[in-house]
Amino acid sequence: MPTLLLTDREVGDLLPVAACIDVMADALRAVSDGSAQLPLRTILRLPGGANAFGTMPATVAGSIGAKIITVFPGNSTTPFDSHVGVVLLFGAEHGELLAIADASSITAIRTSAVSGLATRLLARPDARDLAILGAGVLASPHLDAIRAVREVRRVRVWSRSVDRAQDWADRAGAERGIMIEVCDSAQRAVDGADIVCTITASRTPVLDSSWLAPGVHINAVGASLAHARELDSATVVGSRLFVDRRESTLAESGDFLVPKSEGLITDAHIVAELGDVVAGRAAGRGSASERTVFKSLGLAVEDVAALRYLYDRAKAAGRGTAVELGGMRHR
Repeated sequence: MPTLLLTDREVGDLLPVAACIDVMADALRAVSDGSAQLPLRTILRLPGGANAFGTMPATVAGSIGAKIITVFPGNSTTPFDSHVGVVLLFGAEHGELLAIADASSITAIRTSAVSGLATRLLARPDARDLAILGAGVLASPHLDAIRAVREVRRVRVWSRSVDRAQDWADRAGAERGIMIEVCDSAQRAVDGADIVCTITASRTPVLDSSWLAPGVHINAVGASLAHARELDSATVVGSRLFVDRRESTLAESGDFLVPKSEGLITDAHIVAELGDVVAGRAAGRGSASERTVFKSLGLAVEDVAALRYLYDRAKAAGRGTAVELGGMRHR
């Protein structure tokens, strides 16, 4: 049976972020009800710096798969994405390799879709003002994901590189027919914002609690290591905290682990996994004035569920390239 290869362009065509939001809702519900299987990610730190090689296997909704990826944070100044790799999908009955797809585009879309899902569940219904901290590969799909669930009327962006922020704002704004304001500080970007997405590569906080308006919802996405964080401790302490997976947060999230190490919070500060909110087993926002934080670490079930959706759509549309890689006995 041939394996289907899906390029980054095909991923983008077949996995619109708005549709991916519902795919992620099903995947995270499976995480929280225990029907999905996923160990903590395995990270191999490469010599000489911050680069890493990661493997993330999972099963979800009858699908088996894994993401295999390199993470090179310094790629922001090169033509390459910071995350490069593939996602693999295997058949559940015979274990055959069904599909191989570009991991960079799947990661960007599914990560943004999860932020869109969290925003749909946790942001105030009247949230209209969006601030994006970071102007990298996650900026455009995050803008699309938030616009898919809220009627955004104002968009602001900040990046440590003003030129990069301006370039993204000009390009993304023109493509969508909207104006995106470029701010010279993170504080100005989030001033009065209803929704904040932190999608930076920073290891230290880029967001200060004193800057935030009452009732804001924050999607904290960029930091995924135990020693790295984008939020200051006061932001986490003063917010209702939701996570993609409790076990991953307790092991890998500096945004949670740093204030915990300071004695400011305990494990009980985690209100719920997002999948429990999807399933109605946990309440989301309790009032218009409270702050909510969704801490996103990224889970293998998200990649596998996204590729399952892609594979089915590609087969129906006649997309992708079929290759014979073996795995069947020849009689």
